[in-house]
Amino acid sequence: MAAIDLDAYCNRIGYSGPRAPTVEVLAEIQRRHTQTIAFENLDPLLRRPVKLDVESLQQKLVHGGRGGYCFEQNLLLSQILQALGFSVVGLAARILWNIPDGVVMPRGHMLLCVDVDAQRYIVDVGFGILTPTGPLRLEPDVEQATPHEPFRLRRDGEEFISQAQVLGKWRAIYRFNLQRQLLPDYEVMNWYLSNHPESRFVNGLIAARPDENRRYTLNNNEFTQRMLNGETEKRVLTCVAELRDVLTDVFRLTLPEIPTLDATFEKLF
Repeated sequence: MAAIDLDAYCNRIGYSGPRAPTVEVLAEIQRRHTQTIAFENLDPLLRRPVKLDVESLQQKLVHGGRGGYCFEQNLLLSQILQALGFSVVGLAARILWNIPDGVVMPRGHMLLCVDVDAQRYIVDVGFGILTPTGPLRLEPDVEQATPHEPFRLRRDGEEFISQAQVLGKWRAIYRFNLQRQLLPDYEVMNWYLSNHPESRFVNGLIAARPDENRRYTLNNNEFTQRMLNGETEKRVLTCVAELRDVLTDVFRLTLPEIPTLDATFEKLF
């Protein structure tokens, strides 16, 4: 297994604070990670493999100026937190966001359970449109503040449902239990999401990044800026140059230099 380069990671997210397994360190790293390393699916869209080994994750997300989706983001963070002395367990969730009632999704999302001072926290830096920007105590029915929306966890038998308060209403994000997942569990779902011809990550461009008082999202050529006060600005991008500018300037991505990039972007219009 490749060694974790803590210095490079901290430099990537702009973190210069203590390196101790405390709640304060966990919260600051999560805040900075989510606001720096964007959610994006360029590799599946470009038919490039999504690798989950530590060396590949560091090369892409830390040294390469790229982002990624849940498996990449949370696997990287898991390794970083463990290197800092945190106790971390990987979990899996079924997406509920924008899923019709009665439709059961696979356990296609990764999140983390982190133990700090005898308290368990749910940490997730890879959900995209509503990635929580702060750790959530594993306590049901308690509204918890984050740097962005309030979140809460509802108990449902042996499972928990993560919810976010959006425009005054509680919206379900995903459901999960505390069964530990291992790398092979994630690799199976990762292969499906990055290769199956019907996967949304293969068929369209998705990007998301929270900022200090807003969230940015990109769905193909539709760019949205949603303020925390509820104000929303939407813009339809009309050419590849605009799309490139938004990806590099707003989502802070270093775009891969491959011949098929612009041709793939053209299809999004």
